[in-house]
Order: sequence, then structure tokens, then C-alpha cells
Amino acid sequence: QVQLVESGGGSVQAGGSLRLSCAASRYMGSSYCMGWFRQAPGKEREGVAAMDSGGSTTYADSVKGRFTISSKVNAKNTLYLQMNSLKLEDTAAYYCAADYFCAGTLHTLGYHYWGQGTQVTVSS
Repeated sequence: QVQLVESGGGSVQAGGSLRLSCAASRYMGSSYCMGWFRQAPGKEREGVAAMDSGGSTTYADSVKGRFTISSKVNAKNTLYLQMNSLKLEDTAAYYCAADYFCAGTLHTLGYHYWGQGTQVTVSS
């Protein structure tokens, strides 16, 4: 079991930047994947970026070149999402997800563990 806690959301003007963090409650070992998802009101949850324990990353086309996923591993795993050049359509609740023995995927079914989410609001 692992608990995930997101932070770093907030309100920003279009063109601005935010950095999200996701703290795992434990060290996840040598085979795991973690990802960022988002859900806007009235829309399905969608994958934004993901990475595996080998460092391979994948991004949704809508955020390529603007968002960067990264992680820090010490006593616990921490996942980050650097979001630059934010657009109005990036407004959503952002969720961190994780699982073991997996490859990074942008599909929600690929993850068992989810955080509670952090809101990102982009205004004009």
C-alpha cells in the first residue's frame, strides 16, 4: 500500500507556470510507475504524463513541450510536474497515481493508487 499526497496547485494566468508535487508515503522500490492525470468538470480523467522506475517518460500530445515530469527518490518517492506556458484548457484537478511492476502509461486502469488531487486554475 502507498498513499499519495499532491501539492502545488493554484491559480495562475495564462502563460504562467506551476510546479506540482506528489509525495508517496514510502519508498516504492525498484519497479514502479507513477503518473499525473487531470480531470476537468464534465470530462473524463485523462493522462498527462507518466514515468517508470527506469526513467522512461511519456506525455499526452496536448502537453508535450510544455510540461515536464520528474522524480526524486530517497527515503520516499516524490513525483513532480513542471507546467510551463499554461493555457486555459489546462484548468483541471490534477491527480497523482502510482503502481508497482508496471510501465508508465497514460491509462487510468494502469494504476491502483491515487492521490486526492490538487486544483489548477488558469485564467486569462
